[in-house]
Amino acid sequence: MPNQPPRLAQPGRTGLAAETAAETAAATAGETGAPAEAAAPTTETTSETAESAPRVRVVVAEDEALIRMDLVEMLAEEGYEVVGQAATGEAAVALVERLRPDVVLLDVRMPVMDGISAAEVITSRHACAIVMLTAFSERELVERAAVAGAAAYLVKPVSAVHLIPAIEVARARQSEAAALSAEVETLELRLAARKVIERAKGILMRDFGLDEAGAFAWLRREAMDRRMSMADVAEVVTRDDNA
Repeated sequence: MPNQPPRLAQPGRTGLAAETAAETAAATAGETGAPAEAAAPTTETTSETAESAPRVRVVVAEDEALIRMDLVEMLAEEGYEVVGQAATGEAAVALVERLRPDVVLLDVRMPVMDGISAAEVITSRHACAIVMLTAFSERELVERAAVAGAAAYLVKPVSAVHLIPAIEVARARQSEAAALSAEVETLELRLAARKVIERAKGILMRDFGLDEAGAFAWLRREAMDRRMSMADVAEVVTRDDNA
């Protein structure tokens, strides 16, 4: 009969003991007929609650002051919250770094750092929707803006009729990109977990004469007993093997 792997070190059980005590006390109260606490009354959502929902936060970067003021006014009238204004791409990057807005409006032509360069920096650091503004509709600029991370592109002069849909499209595209990124990350984590579990199974089979099913069963049992994931148990096994 093959040797069995040793049990992993027992982790602290303070939290478990506290949970057990609380469950026991609750069960005792139920048996003795102690009155249970009344459920908190439910409240209906009111228009005030809806109005208190956080507004979409926007940074506006435009070097022409009058155009910038018009954009800010349009956004405010449509219920957006303008949290910062900038006249250069460099200032826009600094504002986004500090304020973490949901949306950034960037003019393509700005001093110090142009809007496309600013968009590249911003998208490399933060997940926010970017709308590019320009007085030019050149194909090359549109392509560069897209590569830089812009989700929408508007030619000035800009009206609310076009600005608001562009912002919402940019936000939707950003949400889709974030969801895809999270999905990819989840798949990568699953693959990494599978790899470490396979390594741990191999170690158990080599050192303790278990077959593959037995090694898997041991990992699963330890995970259940320890209240850990199988990947975490496998990490301990592989780490001890490398020690």
